[in-house]
Amino acid sequence: MSDKNIQTTNRSRRSFLKRAGQLAALTALTGCVPSGKSTDTVSTHSKKDGGMTYRTTPTTGDKVSLLGYGCMRLPKIDGSEEFDQEAINRQVDYALEHGVNYFDTSPAYCRGLSERCMGIALSRHPRDSYYIATKLSNFAPSTWPREKSIEMYHNSLKELQTDYIDYLLLHAIGGGGMESYNARYEDNGMLDFLINEREEGRIRNLGFSYHGDVEVFDHLLKLHDEGRLKWDFVQIQLNYIDWAHAKEVNESNTNAEYLYGELRKRNIPAVVMEPLLGGRLASLPNNLLAMLKQERPDDSTASWAFRYAGTPEGILTVLSGMTYMEHLVENVNTYSPLEPVSEEEDRLLQKVATMLLQFPTVPCTDCKYCMPCPHGLDIPAIFAHYNKCVNAGDIVTDEMDPSYAKARRDFLVGYDRSVPKLRQADHCIHCEECISHCPQSIDIPGNMDLINNYAETLKRKQS
Repeated sequence: MSDKNIQTTNRSRRSFLKRAGQLAALTALTGCVPSGKSTDTVSTHSKKDGGMTYRTTPTTGDKVSLLGYGCMRLPKIDGSEEFDQEAINRQVDYALEHGVNYFDTSPAYCRGLSERCMGIALSRHPRDSYYIATKLSNFAPSTWPREKSIEMYHNSLKELQTDYIDYLLLHAIGGGGMESYNARYEDNGMLDFLINEREEGRIRNLGFSYHGDVEVFDHLLKLHDEGRLKWDFVQIQLNYIDWAHAKEVNESNTNAEYLYGELRKRNIPAVVMEPLLGGRLASLPNNLLAMLKQERPDDSTASWAFRYAGTPEGILTVLSGMTYMEHLVENVNTYSPLEPVSEEEDRLLQKVATMLLQFPTVPCTDCKYCMPCPHGLDIPAIFAHYNKCVNAGDIVTDEMDPSYAKARRDFLVGYDRSVPKLRQADHCIHCEECISHCPQSIDIPGNMDLINNYAETLKRKQS
């Protein structure tokens, strides 16, 4: 794609973006901006000059940190599957000390233990110093009866050690289409129940997270327009690939340009998930990395993606699943304060996006909704290793290629190190239980065949 065409593609994005300029005067962490739209403010809580950037929720006046703490991938004790509560506590303490106040969890995260771990960590701090976001994750038909969904909601309050939820989301709306949405929230009366909970103050902000069928997204905004309820916020997938190329990555996806635009029309703030597209935008091929380093030599590829996601007006917070302290420290610095992406940088990132799409990676975001696999496969780890090798140029099929021997060794050795043999792709039996759980609608069994066939071909070849 030519630079001229890329510039044309970006016009609609630039019409929505609020570009770089002077940030508002410093305000206190607990203050609020009396405005109907998101306004950047900064706090001195961060060590870096300027402090954390904040955005304001229009309906409640909450001043929310632009960096949101995602609680899907909590740290574990080395060599085990047990979550490291002491490490979680330390990271939560650091986050709060440096101005992060939005914590996003779910009953479905971390094998059902994320809310409990976060409840322990957060309850050590004053309740008014942080905002809890959690979800009604009633995916399974066994949870669709009204009493079961209400039980899940009440259990979230118990696990989080709180008597109210700041941001409650209908989880992963769009997966399964209108039929699934109706079964989970309309036929059982749960939507009306949640609206009443907001009226009673046990839910302060009500929203939904979206994956999948855009008909459901449009339907929920229609409910907003008709006045049945007002959404306080909506969570969408947004990054510099998904802005204009989500459907190229996966036909069932919807471009973030459309989702964001519809929310802006209604002044509904957006919470951003997958700013790194499952880590794909944190590790770019060398030629693309060089393009970004030429512009900002000291910046990581991840910081580019976070700056991009945080730049548009109306973005309330950008979620990051920060397993390690170093991720938290870097992301805090990126938003302390935010340096918005310029129009020139925007054009560069869209050029990187179109070039990155030429690499045939699997569009897995490591959400782990497909897990556990009933036959023991570590599906996200298999895809992560394959994608890493694609990005590194280590997928080579021509034995005459000078890099073939190294690429073969790197793939096979790395495969065995990152995925135990009994959990590799050759153990997939095509039961297809994983397919319905994938928000990206990936043909998981088909991709398992592709990766396994490639691995078996390499094993048969002589280095």
